[in-house]
Amino acid sequence: MSTSKTEDELIFVPLGGVGEFGKNLALYGYAGQWIIVDCGMAFADETVPGVDLLVPDVSFIAEQKDRLLGLILTHGHEDHLGGVAFVWPRLECPVYATPYTASQLGRKLDEVGLSDQVPVNVVPPGGSVTLGPFEINYVRVTHSILEAHSLAIHTPAGLIVHSGDWKIDPEPLIGPLIDEARFRELGDEGVLALIGDSTNVFVPGHSGSEGALGRSLTEIIAKKTGRVAVTTFASNAPRIQSIVTAAHDNGREVVVVGRSLWRTIELAKENGYLSDLPPLFEDDEAEYLPAENILFLVTGCQGETRGAMSRMASRQHKRIFFGPGDTVIFSSKIIPGNEISVGAVVNRLIYAGAEVITEKDEFVHVSGHPGREEMVQMYEWLRPKIAVPVHGDARNLSRHAALALAAGVDQTLVIENGSVVRLAPGPAAVVDHVQTGRLAMMGNKPVPIDSDSIRARRKMSFNGMIVAIIVLDEDGVVAAPVRVILRGVGADDSEAQNDAQRVLRRGLDAMPRARRRDDDDVEAMARKALSGEARRLSSQRPGIEVEIIRLAETEEVSYR
Repeated sequence: MSTSKTEDELIFVPLGGVGEFGKNLALYGYAGQWIIVDCGMAFADETVPGVDLLVPDVSFIAEQKDRLLGLILTHGHEDHLGGVAFVWPRLECPVYATPYTASQLGRKLDEVGLSDQVPVNVVPPGGSVTLGPFEINYVRVTHSILEAHSLAIHTPAGLIVHSGDWKIDPEPLIGPLIDEARFRELGDEGVLALIGDSTNVFVPGHSGSEGALGRSLTEIIAKKTGRVAVTTFASNAPRIQSIVTAAHDNGREVVVVGRSLWRTIELAKENGYLSDLPPLFEDDEAEYLPAENILFLVTGCQGETRGAMSRMASRQHKRIFFGPGDTVIFSSKIIPGNEISVGAVVNRLIYAGAEVITEKDEFVHVSGHPGREEMVQMYEWLRPKIAVPVHGDARNLSRHAALALAAGVDQTLVIENGSVVRLAPGPAAVVDHVQTGRLAMMGNKPVPIDSDSIRARRKMSFNGMIVAIIVLDEDGVVAAPVRVILRGVGADDSEAQNDAQRVLRRGLDAMPRARRRDDDDVEAMARKALSGEARRLSSQRPGIEVEIIRLAETEEVSYR
């Protein structure tokens, strides 16, 4: 599918973020022209060994980039913005973002050398941009990052509201309240479809207020006499404000540990936020502060190996670690998939004697996504005819669809990445499916998740690897001792390696010299012999690589 089937069809195609959490990317098409909303990334899991990040496969829209009018960013979280720097070279379209989000994107473009190539257009908060048949209005919402917006997308076929990430926070601390009046106006105009966040659809009630959280942190910290550390998401500027205020209300100076936290503070100040923060200290200044007068604001709330909190918990940080009398507060939720890494950090802190407080213990975190009560409120404001749940796995999407129907929506669609949804004219329907998927980041280069290199890594990760080096002269005479290297196979020790080398040498000796002159025959023999040895050592089926070196009469070979 390259364009809508008729000129008046309004099309929605998610290439990421549906049936999953992360790497959000939405396409909207009308009259053969397209816009993209967000382009995020996701963290890889153990099925993609050696890879940290995944981005959406944008092949479908890249093949028709001459009809792509622009990429609009709702906010600066990695799952909505983190893929731009990696896939933009395939899109080559203008990018639109509010000032703070544009600043975040600029840093990422600098890192990959694209800052001079990507045309980033800054839209004021609450502003608008018109791209072909699409008039896009930014509508202010509250969230766990600065300048988050929903998008009201006006088209000749109807009005779409793309919610992005949002919540209704009556006391957000930084930035304005959600623009309830504008959402009510949109509802009065008539909303064709809401493309809505499903992240917290299983959470009853309200997500909670940042202001109330700040007061709770103040009360909790007031009871502590030793050192206090708080770890949270580095991008959450409102939370940084809450933590710093709670610290100073208790006579504590704040030591910031982690480059990403300093970067958030710097970008916020550049855009007019956090300007009233008191002086903050670097970690090398902490030793001069009494325990009862210090609070560490730390990265690594998800147990990241390289995060500051993980290094502190394992006593690998060069200056700071925790023990008896200290309190560590996780002012965050655990992202699905990070339970083991966070648990490991918490366990190390507890074994060291520190007290650990999480959201399961006390009121130390509020989500940036709406609970069910807030979702119902949004449906009451907008009264859309169609609801298409996004941002979540199949369970989230299905539950969101049920909530929308109960709220009076005429039609809901539970879809998947790559679904081509016709929103108008006529009843909404899935009319096609396009290529989509995950690309693994190898350095700064995205590669298909089923590429040879990823498949090889996956096989090595689960089954190990055997490498054989055979040196023969042109006449088939073995010119050096055979060498076999085992990695992750059986006991993987010198005895097993020696046994494998003997098996391989016996196989070579049993071959007629004429066959040893043929590299294909030698490789086939080696693979068969080593496969049998692998079965003897374990139940694994390791990857086998055979390197055959042919020497001329005057050449010699040696191993080091």
